[in-house]
Formats: sequence, structure tokens, C-alpha cells
Amino acid sequence: MKVVSENKCFGGVQGVYSHASEAANCEMTFGLFLPEEARDGPVPVLWYLSGLTCTHENAMVKAGAQGWAAEQGVALVFPDTSPRGEAVADDDAYDLGQGAGFYVNATQDPWQPHFQMWDYIAQELPALVTSEFAIDADRQSITGHSMGGHGALTLAMGLPGRYRSVSAFSPITHPTASDWGRKQLKAYLGTDEATWARHDATLMMRDVGFDGPVLVDTGTSDQFIDLLKPEALAEAANARRQEATLRLQPGYDHSYFFVSTFMEDHMSFHAEALYS
Repeated sequence: MKVVSENKCFGGVQGVYSHASEAANCEMTFGLFLPEEARDGPVPVLWYLSGLTCTHENAMVKAGAQGWAAEQGVALVFPDTSPRGEAVADDDAYDLGQGAGFYVNATQDPWQPHFQMWDYIAQELPALVTSEFAIDADRQSITGHSMGGHGALTLAMGLPGRYRSVSAFSPITHPTASDWGRKQLKAYLGTDEATWARHDATLMMRDVGFDGPVLVDTGTSDQFIDLLKPEALAEAANARRQEATLRLQPGYDHSYFFVSTFMEDHMSFHAEALYS
């Protein structure tokens, strides 16, 4: 692992690191905020998964999360959204290929050799950060924005017992029924739609739900709301009687102005679960 940068931030350290990833078969970069409490021992961690076109840097710079994380004594991990590099397959469209990993393990060419983002987020990167930093592997929660909200919800429901809480900002909630999903799932996983279900938060909510609290915020003026389908997740959660707070925020859009506005709520929500 290489240190790209480390800066003092709210009494702790905001770092950026790179490493050779076996899962992604390329060099991967991630951001990690460690609060001051990490000097004395392991701290709980919140994973933040970013959306389409983003790198590790977008949320690290724009979400305003570090101040609230420092207040709660929680570490933050900002992974990249896909493998990258000249040898990594890409597409001219912004919503496929590099920057658009969709947090799945691709089984189709040309994506399969590198696009193993589920394994990277679920296995490889957690093993790395808990071995190299003062992170408590038994106290983890997860959140994300847009495509990252999709990833947070599906990982949380697909890995029972891993995360104590899950939240999302304007998540893609029903990708098997959306143009933000069908295109990518077909490209990465093939035409057998049965293999798509475990990467659809609405279908996962109907099937297994989440063994903890859920918080989801979506803006009513989100320019992509028809692709996000928040009503589908709400219907599934209600049918399952899932412990969940699903909110529509009047006038807010899809931007990081929206995310940063409600970041305090999400950090407090996760801190309560992580320290309970």
C-alpha cells in the first residue's frame, strides 16, 4: 500500500492511499478519514460508496462528512467506483465502464477481468483497512449516493450481519426496472435476469430485507427521480414491515448540495447504531 497524501482534518487524518488490487486486477485508490480517537485504538467505520462518474475524491471533498465523523468518533472509507487504467475496459458512455462499476462482479467480456467490485468492497478493501489502520471490523455501517446508494443497499442486504445500519442518498433502488440498471446489469452479468436480482435493492428488500435500521433520503426535485424509483423501495419495505425511514426532501436535487445538507442526519443515524 502506498501513501498518496495525508492531511490533518478535524483533529484526525484524511488520507488517500493506493494499492495493487487482486480483485480488480489493477491499482486501486481509496480515501480514509481517521478521527482523533483512532490514535488510542480501533474505531467504528462508515463506508461511503459514490455514484456514476465519481472517484474516491468526490465525496471526500464535497460531502462534508469528516466534521460530523470526527464529532462521532467514526472512520470514513471512500472507495473508488470502478477499476481504472489503460488496460481496463471502458465505454464511451458515462454510465458504463470506468467510473460505473455498479458494485457487481462482472461475468461478461470485456468487463470480467477487472470489474469485480462486489468482491473488492465486500472482501479485499475491508481486509486491507482493518489490517493496516485502527478500524474495528465488528462495527461497520454503510452508505452511498445514487449508484453508490444502490451498492450500499444491496451489499447491506447481501451480507447479513456485516453492517449495523445502512443509509442512502438518492439511491438507484430498482435497477432491473430502470434504464439506470438494465443496461449495466446486462453488460456486466449477461442476459439471464435471474442473476440480476441480488443487485436490486427493491427485490432484495422483498426477499430478505435488512437486519437493522435503514435511512433513505431522495429529493423531490431530483432530475433523475424516475430512474431512481424511490416508490418501489418504499412499497417493498412497507410490505416487509422493514425498520426504515424513507424520506422525500422537498425541493432538493441529485447534487452534493443535497448530500451535504443531510450528512449530519446520516452520520448521527449510523453513530447510534455503531455505538449501541
